[in-house]
Amino acid sequence: MSTTSLPAPDRSPRLREALLAAAFTADGLLDLLGAPAYAALARSETVPALRATRGDSPLEILVRLFLLQHSVPYERARAALPLAECIEDGWLTRTGDEVRATVDVRPYSGPEGQDWYIVSDLGCAVGGAGGIGSREEGVVLGVGGASTTLAGITVRTPVASALDVGTGSGIQALHASQHATRVTATDLNPRALDFTRLTLALSDAAPAELRQGSLYEPVGTETYDLIVSNPPFVISPGACLTYRDGGMGGDDLCRTLVQQSGDRLNEGGYAHFLANWQHIEGEEWQNRLSSWVPHGCDAWIVQREVQDVTQYAELWLRDSGDHRTDPAEYAARYDAWLDEFEARKTKGVGFGWITLRKSAAAAAGNPSVVIEEWPHAVEQPLGPAVQAHFARQDYLREQDDAALLAGHFALAAEVVQEQVGLPGAEDPEHVVLRQNRGMRRATKVDAVGAGFAGVCDGTLPAGRILDAIAQLMNEDPVLLRDRTPQAIRLLVEEGFLEPVPSAS
Repeated sequence: MSTTSLPAPDRSPRLREALLAAAFTADGLLDLLGAPAYAALARSETVPALRATRGDSPLEILVRLFLLQHSVPYERARAALPLAECIEDGWLTRTGDEVRATVDVRPYSGPEGQDWYIVSDLGCAVGGAGGIGSREEGVVLGVGGASTTLAGITVRTPVASALDVGTGSGIQALHASQHATRVTATDLNPRALDFTRLTLALSDAAPAELRQGSLYEPVGTETYDLIVSNPPFVISPGACLTYRDGGMGGDDLCRTLVQQSGDRLNEGGYAHFLANWQHIEGEEWQNRLSSWVPHGCDAWIVQREVQDVTQYAELWLRDSGDHRTDPAEYAARYDAWLDEFEARKTKGVGFGWITLRKSAAAAAGNPSVVIEEWPHAVEQPLGPAVQAHFARQDYLREQDDAALLAGHFALAAEVVQEQVGLPGAEDPEHVVLRQNRGMRRATKVDAVGAGFAGVCDGTLPAGRILDAIAQLMNEDPVLLRDRTPQAIRLLVEEGFLEPVPSAS
C-alpha cells in the first residue's frame, strides 16, 4: 500500500478560490481544451490536452499540474496558486525551480452545475483502453464511468441519513451531501477516507462521518434512508488491488453487500449498487440474483452487459497493466484467471445495477422483484425514472384486472409510435411504441394496444376505451376486456402508460 502522505484539507478554501478564479472547472476546461481534447482527456489520452496548454495562463498551468501531472516552473505556478500554502499543505512538492502536484485534482460538475473537485492518486483518473496501469495495492481512483453511472441512477429525494460503502475518493458521498442531513462514508482503505475528506473540503461540501472497515462492519446495526456503493466488484483470482478486488471468492462480495443491506435500510429507503455476477453453467442468472434480494425489500436489477470469461480476464489484466509485463508472466496470470473461472463453472460475467427499496408490502411477503437485461442507451440522470418504477410497482400490486379496467391512464411524455412493414403495404406488420425518456424502451403492440395507448389522456376509464375500440373493430367487447388487462399491466410496468386520478 502506498505510504505517501496526503495534503492537509485545512486551507482547502484558499486553494478552491484560486482554482475557481482561474476557471479550473468543468466548463472552463471545455472552453480551453475544446471538445476533442476534452473527450480525449476523459479517455486518459493526454497529448491533445498538452498541445492545448502550451501557454502560461493560470488555467493552463493548473491543467498541466493537476490533470496532466507535469512539472511547471515555480514562478509560473505562483501566478496561479497560493504556492507557499500549497507546498506547505502537501498539494505540491518543489524540486529546484519546479513544482509538481502530489495528487490528481479533477474538476467535476455537480447535478445543479456546482463546481466540484475529485481528489485521487496521481495517474488514477479512470478511463482509457490501457486501464489504470497501477499495481499498488492501496491506490485510490478518481471519477470514472462507473461512479458517474451510480450517481446518475441514485434517487435524490431529501433524506436524514445516507451511507456510502467503499467510498474511494468520495464521489458518492459528495453527491449525497447535497440531499442528506448526515452522510457516513466507509472504506477498508484508510487512504481512501483521507481522499474523501479532501474531495469534500475542496468541493465546499459538508464533511462526512468517515469510518474505516469492510462492508457494513464500521456501522454495526445503524440504519439509513439511502445506501450507495460502487464496490470492488471484480471477480478475480486473488485480492491484490483494494480498489477493485473484493477479497471474497467469485461474486460473494456483491452478494453479501446486497443481502446485508436490508437490515440497514429504513422503511422506504433505497439502496443502489453497481455489481458483477457470475453466469454459471446450468443456472439461470436471474435466479442467482433473485436469491440476493433481502427479505422486506423490493428490487429492480438491470443487467447492462455480459462478457465471456476471456474478455473479462483481458479487460482487468489491462486495467492493472499486466499486459505490459513479461509475456510469460502475463500468460501465467491470464491462465490463473481462466483456472478460477473453470473451477467455479463460470461461463460469463454480468455487470449492472441493483436497486432495492424497503417496503411494507415486501415485508408482508409480497415483494416486487424485476430482473431484466437492458444493454441499450438510457437517459441520465435516471434517478427520477428509478423512483417512478417503484411507484408503478406499488400501484400494480394493488390493482386486479377489474381495477385496471376502471382505472384512468395517460400516455407518458415523449412516447412515439413507429409502424413497421413493407413500403406500400396497406397495414403495418407491427406497431412499436418507443420512449425518448428514462429507460428509452421500445415494445411491440397490436392494433388494439396501439389504439388504446393513443387514446389514453386520463379522461376515460380503460374499460370504456376498450368498448369503443371493440365497436370500431367489430370485436366482442367482453372478450376484449378479458384479454387486455395483462397488456395494460405491461405498458404501465414499463412506463408507457401512467396512472392518473379519476376526475370524478
